[in-house]
Amino acid sequence: MNKLNNMKKIFFPVVVLELAVVLVFALFTFNSCTTTKAVKEDRAPLQLSRRILDQGQLTAEQLTAYFLSRNSTEDREHILQFAQYYIDEAAAEGINSDAAFAQMCLETGFLRFGGLVQPEFHNYCGLGAMDADHPGEIFPDEQTGVRAHIQHLQAYATKEETQLNKELVDPRYNWVHKTKYIETIYELAGTWAMDPQYGQKLEAILVNMENFSY
Repeated sequence: MNKLNNMKKIFFPVVVLELAVVLVFALFTFNSCTTTKAVKEDRAPLQLSRRILDQGQLTAEQLTAYFLSRNSTEDREHILQFAQYYIDEAAAEGINSDAAFAQMCLETGFLRFGGLVQPEFHNYCGLGAMDADHPGEIFPDEQTGVRAHIQHLQAYATKEETQLNKELVDPRYNWVHKTKYIETIYELAGTWAMDPQYGQKLEAILVNMENFSY
């Protein structure tokens, strides 16, 4: 009987201790989730601009995180540098880097390609891609390809008197600058691309970027 009583004395404190640990952990988890939710609710929803001539808001880290959530096979450091090219080249010409990056994601399938344009073309916006005989423009490296993309957007979004700040690398720039003029991503439908849903597809990507980065 004494042995049984001794076992009871040991057993009950251990049970109480285990229950206390579980309770503390549950309270900590609940408070952490509640705090995170409260902070997120207090923060204003992220709203990225849909205008071509605007300043992008997302950092290279944010663009990279979003991109990798859609294509995790790419190397993080590579995409980080790639995203920085978009930010730097867009800033030089007054172009919205968020919209340009979203367009790259749409045009290349998050760098999976698979159409006329091949990865080694360094062509991230379908420049000159029409058919098997005209698969698209080819650029020597990633930064030049990004610059050509940004310059092509600048050609669409400005009047002819607006000059580039960097050396011209877009071979189709002058033709577009004389014939097209748009202000938002929605007007790229029927101008940049014949797909009537092109603007809405870009909108969907930007919404995903907003939600992911919020």
